[in-house]
Amino acid sequence: MKPIPSLYEWAGGMPVFEQLTDRFYAKVLQDALLEPVFRHMSPEHQLHVAHFIAEVFGGPKEYSAEGGSHFRMIQRHLSRHLTEQQRQRWVSLLMETADELKLPDDPEFRSAFVAYIEWGTRIAVLNSNADDVFLNPDEPMPEWGWGVPGGPYQPG
Repeated sequence: MKPIPSLYEWAGGMPVFEQLTDRFYAKVLQDALLEPVFRHMSPEHQLHVAHFIAEVFGGPKEYSAEGGSHFRMIQRHLSRHLTEQQRQRWVSLLMETADELKLPDDPEFRSAFVAYIEWGTRIAVLNSNADDVFLNPDEPMPEWGWGVPGGPYQPG
């Protein structure tokens, strides 16, 4: 029996994630709602996001090797006061870009992909409206696979 590939492998590997974030953030910078949030992002921002998502989906640990961590990702969102409308637009543009790039559209992959993006962006909005992180700095990176995430959300 053939082993089940990771979401990272099924999507097509690092070039796919890097292309996804490059094209996506180009759209973000043209969007009236999101541009003010991202106008000062570093030129490396989209690459870091590509490496973060790829690592979460079972790819190489490039984000962690670059000094990133789940704790540091959460810290980057503190006190940014993101809105639900901005979150929804961010998700919508990312899904639009995934379709344009022809990321796998089988129900199993898209279910896992959308589930992570929804979960991650909702966590980002929650943390963006906080002033401190109540999370262990050594918290492991999320690992997203083909299954469901588990029980209900429990606020810290």
